[in-house]
Amino acid sequence: MELTWSAEQEQFRTALRGFLDAKATVESLRPHLDEDDPVAAFDRGVWDQLAVQLGAQALAVPEEQGGAGASLAEQLLVLEELGRVLYGGPFLATVISTAVLNAVGPEASGALLRRVAEDAMVVTLAEAEGDAFFRAPADTRAHLTGDTARVTGVKRYVLDGGVAGVLLVTATTAEEPVLVAVERSAAGVEVTPVRTLDRSRRMATVSLTETEGTVLAVGAEAVRALAHASDVAAAALAAEQVGGAARCLELTVEYSHLREQFGRPIGSFQALKHRCADVLISVEQARSAVLYAAWASQEDPAELAVAACVAGARASEAYLQAAQENLQMHGGIGFTWEHDAHLFLRRAKSSHQLFGSPAEHRRRLADLVKL
Repeated sequence: MELTWSAEQEQFRTALRGFLDAKATVESLRPHLDEDDPVAAFDRGVWDQLAVQLGAQALAVPEEQGGAGASLAEQLLVLEELGRVLYGGPFLATVISTAVLNAVGPEASGALLRRVAEDAMVVTLAEAEGDAFFRAPADTRAHLTGDTARVTGVKRYVLDGGVAGVLLVTATTAEEPVLVAVERSAAGVEVTPVRTLDRSRRMATVSLTETEGTVLAVGAEAVRALAHASDVAAAALAAEQVGGAARCLELTVEYSHLREQFGRPIGSFQALKHRCADVLISVEQARSAVLYAAWASQEDPAELAVAACVAGARASEAYLQAAQENLQMHGGIGFTWEHDAHLFLRRAKSSHQLFGSPAEHRRRLADLVKL
């Protein structure tokens, strides 16, 4: 692919945006914001349509397992559109977990991938234990017996853990890291929803006590799969952030044409024009970085780690800047619960730390390029 979306991808975007504008607006999200039940936290009917009828759930599942065999690029396009409407369903979790399953290979994960494609089953990665993702060896312990493992530990900030059918759990044996697939319904699994700043994205704490699961990868293979998941997670979140940032800019510009002060639209004031221009530059830089990651995922996979760090750092900053300006330039109304500005700011603030802050992405980038 070139550093732009193809005509076919843009047609897919148009169809997806039309669906979201009709079924999954920010306004339709509001009734679910105070729900503590993770299943009630998003419209399951809309998710089923998005996942099954539009095929989003199986986009990156290989054709041999019943999926579309698409690339990360198509998933990033979907995430950008979902970010525009603050969609709260489990697509981000699906993107990351599918990347893990593809990385460990069809022999280990083929059956799970087929369930993702054919049954629209939600799979999520349970990896974080402290306050950081993809940063430390797992304290969760696993005892292996052949292809079966018994896992004990606690995982934090598990994306959509309350609705997942299978958890991909990182753990450590006495000698090496291991990746284990655990059924949500297995004995010893306890999932506790976590209330976070961003009520549109649901997380959970998952406790496992001698829980039986299936070994997917061990040792270097598990490390490789998790490293790939880290890159995909950063790029995927960046794409979602670009969508949210672009929508914040649109809302700001729309309001600047409507709101009048001293008998003139506020958008005619030079100071506000400059602020909007600064946001536009940041959003376009972030969008270019995401396109770079999309290109690398297809044309130069070895470059994906670098591209993901660049996208993760730039998109986090652009989204936070756009969300803050959106709220500020709306004036007093922007600070009210009834306005959408705070919802975008909540998502921007929480995403700013999810999978690593901009500073952490830059530190990793410096290590990768040996600065």
